[in-house]
Amino acid sequence: MPTLDWIGKDKVVNHHLEVPYRVLERQYSYDETGRHENDNGSENMIIHGDNLVALKSLLPQYEGRIKCIYIDPPYNTGNEGWVYNDNVNDPQIKKWLGEVVGGEEEDLSRHDKWLCMMYPRLKLLQRLLSDDGVIFISIDDYEQTNLHLLCNEIFGSNNFISKLVWQKRKGGGNDSVFIATDHEYIEVYAKNKKSQTKNWRVPYDDSYLKRYKFEDRKGKYYYDTLSRPGLNNPIIYDVRCPDGSVIKDGTWQISEKTFNADLASGEVDFIKNKAGGYTVVRKVRVPDGKVFRSILTDSTNKNAADEMEALFGNKKEFSNPKPQHLIYDLIRLITDSESIILDSFAGSGTTAHAVLNLNKKDDGNRKFILVELDDYADSITAKRVKRVISGYPHKEEVILYDEKISIADLKKGPQIYEEAKAISKEEKENYDTVSNPKINEEGHLQVIGKSKVSQNRPGTGGNFSYYELGEPILIDDNLNESVGIDKIREYVYFTETKCKLEEPKSDEPYYLGTHLSSAYYFYYEHDEIKILNHDFLHSIKTKADGYVMYADLCTLSDKEMEKYNITFKKIPRDITKL
Repeated sequence: MPTLDWIGKDKVVNHHLEVPYRVLERQYSYDETGRHENDNGSENMIIHGDNLVALKSLLPQYEGRIKCIYIDPPYNTGNEGWVYNDNVNDPQIKKWLGEVVGGEEEDLSRHDKWLCMMYPRLKLLQRLLSDDGVIFISIDDYEQTNLHLLCNEIFGSNNFISKLVWQKRKGGGNDSVFIATDHEYIEVYAKNKKSQTKNWRVPYDDSYLKRYKFEDRKGKYYYDTLSRPGLNNPIIYDVRCPDGSVIKDGTWQISEKTFNADLASGEVDFIKNKAGGYTVVRKVRVPDGKVFRSILTDSTNKNAADEMEALFGNKKEFSNPKPQHLIYDLIRLITDSESIILDSFAGSGTTAHAVLNLNKKDDGNRKFILVELDDYADSITAKRVKRVISGYPHKEEVILYDEKISIADLKKGPQIYEEAKAISKEEKENYDTVSNPKINEEGHLQVIGKSKVSQNRPGTGGNFSYYELGEPILIDDNLNESVGIDKIREYVYFTETKCKLEEPKSDEPYYLGTHLSSAYYFYYEHDEIKILNHDFLHSIKTKADGYVMYADLCTLSDKEMEKYNITFKKIPRDITKL
């Protein structure tokens, strides 16, 4: 398979392994009643910090558990001002660290920097995905080709599902020099395409379902005529009607064998027609859902700006957010009610907004994890999520005038415009603000009135906890005891079993848990040498086929170790680095 090469690749291929594992320190929790200093037990997380480090810190609890990842990384347009700041020990890359990545004319290595930044993050994201998980990555033309080749290398070209095209705007772009670019892309990859068991369908809207007018014990349906004259490859046979008459040499959509089977099961019927004869019909059932299309046109960047204005009272609170409904549709497509969704380039928090809305819609219990590097992680990202949970003041928007402008309307254009102006003038006393007549993206001339309302827009409910990145577990291969023994125990057990730490036993304080018939012990105390010896063995109460025991020293003989099937691991030498 062709692979992509760039300056610095050989230095970042294994960089995700060199990133120190840091603990996550909860700062506060939040639910519908407000902020709490005590832990509310929420499984929803907003993490402030470098997402490379944060992703490493999520491994003990979430490796192989994330069903859906959506990320919107820097597009590397040259106008974003992103900084490449990973701690890679290489002279070439050290020149880049802390530098704002600029445009092509001022930074000839910017594509190399972007690839060096993305590679280790995608490696960790791939580890976090469940076997049936899917990742969605927003991108535009600047790095789309590079991203596709990068994902082929990390996820496997055989796990590529689709490249979605999102129509980000409708209209405008008249200031473009060559072509007005109305779209972006969303790369879609599975962790393991063969493990995709969920039916990738979305519900039909009510207008489509109206055609299913009839219902029986099997569900809703409508009638479709089976006769199809003029087919290129006609299926011809005789059909006997209920009154004994015969439709000779009819041309049908289905074979005679299928016809007879459907007739016997009640899926084929005869309806009297106006000519006095019979029309042969077949029941068309409501499908499981609508196939998802690769071109997304339902929401634009204008919808995203309107959402920011509704939430914060200012469209410019955050630059270039994605519309909530875009991410909502992606999450709805592949998750179930208990799935975990991760966004490691969280921005304004749109992904959490989408998860909360979807949970409210279908009474689900999906969890979200957001990671945001910038300092607005609390003031914008978390603030948005708080407002979605609890509700927020909003302006009621009413369309006071709406006229679709067509070719036929051009002749009476001045008249229509004057009508709209008159409405705008008349309604100014009834609303806080009334817009002047404007033509929207769909070609409608509109006048919109906005008025403040006293009550909040209802919230979705829900909760989250807010975290900062803490200290590393290991410093120069030594245990960092300042992180707390509970975090160290959790880390050690995960590196051994890939499982969450079990509840502690009051009568076995050094017991971690049992996995695959082996019991694990972490025999350790601060400022005290702990020795795996006969006295410790006599304190063991858990029966298992084998034992993995961590301690500072071991005085048991090889024969004794073999007799009890014990594997000794020395602290800190044998503690695994993630």
